[in-house]
Parts: sequence; C-alpha cells; structure tokens
Amino acid sequence: MRIDLAEGGLEAAWWGPGPEARPTILLLHEGLGSVPLWRDLPERLVAATGCGVMAYSRFGYGQSDGIALPRPLDYLLREGRSVLPRVLDAAGIRRCILFGHSDGGSIAIAHAGGAADPRVEGLVLLAPHVIVEAISLDGIRATLQRWEAGDLRARLARHHRDPEAAFLGWSGAWLDPAFPEVFDLRPEVARIRIPMLVIQGEADAYGTAEQVHAIARAATAPVETRLLTGTGHVPHQEAPETVLAAVREFAARIFEAGTPSP
Repeated sequence: MRIDLAEGGLEAAWWGPGPEARPTILLLHEGLGSVPLWRDLPERLVAATGCGVMAYSRFGYGQSDGIALPRPLDYLLREGRSVLPRVLDAAGIRRCILFGHSDGGSIAIAHAGGAADPRVEGLVLLAPHVIVEAISLDGIRATLQRWEAGDLRARLARHHRDPEAAFLGWSGAWLDPAFPEVFDLRPEVARIRIPMLVIQGEADAYGTAEQVHAIARAATAPVETRLLTGTGHVPHQEAPETVLAAVREFAARIFEAGTPSP
C-alpha cells in the first residue's frame, strides 16, 4: 500500500477491516520507526479491538520518499497539522483513534490540538513528549554515539531506504540548542477535546513520568494514565499484554463497544 501526497509517496499498510466497515486505529511511529518496526502489534490490535489498523512511514523513513535535511525544529507540529490530515483523507478514514509512540505521540497531540477533526475520537499516547527533558537529550546523545560507532547505522539500513536521513533528521532537530525553546506541546494538550490514554514506562531512557504529569495538568479533556514499572521506552513491546488490554478497553469506550461506522 502506498499513499501519494503532493510531496511524494508514503509507505503504508493496512490490517483488518477497512474504514467503511469498522473504526480504525492509526499507528504513528517513533523517531526512528517505520511500518515494519511495529512488528506484530497491528495484528494483535485487530484481534483485541476488532478495529482496522493502519500504519505509515513518514517522509524520510522506511520506504517513503525522502526529505531535505535539516528538519525544521517544529517538524512534529508540521507533521500533525499538515501531513496527517491528508493521510487520513487519502486513506478514507472515517472514525479513528490515533495511536502514537514517542514522536508519534507528539504528532498525535499536535493534530488533536489543532483544528477540530471529527474523524479522530481518541488518542493513545505511548511515551509521548510534550516538553524537553534532560533525560531525553542524554538518551539521544547516547544513541548518537551508537550511530557514530556504526552498529546502529547498520541496523537502521535494514528498515530505512535512507538511514542517514532518518537518523540525522531526528537527532539533529532534538539536539539543536534552540529545540527546547521551540518544543512545548502543553498549549496543544489544553486545546484537545477528546479522551486520551497515556502510557509511560518508568524505566524509559528518553523521558520520565513528568511527561505524563504535564499532560494531565494541561488537559481539559479526560485523561487516563498508566505508569508501567520496569518498562522502558517501548511499552507495546516490553509489556504488550498490559498495553493491549488498556487499548481494548479504551477503544470499546470510544467506539461504543464496537458499533460499526455509519
């Protein structure tokens, strides 16, 4: 599956029922992610919720078309406000939950905190970032060392057409000295009017529970939070049963116990 936008083509995939039959869970990947790196999560979400599941690789990731570097420092806001609405249009999505991991969670917040989109009825946010923490930058600097040593470069080459663009686009933006001045999604959180489920690992090397607390403090919509002991930055891989159970309950509430799309 491929989605064509004005800027180029996006790698995409669909699992389970289409948008005309059932609501959709749209997966938004993390800063070094792509469609295949969701592994078996899409199939497990279909089985757990009965929803269709879609994922796409953002420009510069996976087999999607490339980008020019450096990324703008507000790239997460641009993705949520400009690219994501057109992906929803192109895929024909009618009702959905945005399921965002890390950068993907930030993109989901940017979208939901912008212009109202009646297609989006809830957010599942795994290890999202709404503010810049020192631990986040330390974690990215450690990852940069692995990139420079070569082992991460080889791993990313298996999943991205242009691993350099994928890695340097992400790390370059986050490690820019001006990034903390640009990146603060709490105003977007305050404008969200749909329910949120926020899941954070207490052993996350890229963020702390303060991300969750910042969302809860800023939110005016309902927020359900889960802090997972002994879990790091990828809760859906490290604690899959806990995550799937939480998403199943959340989706049932959002979609009225699985009522088909009109």
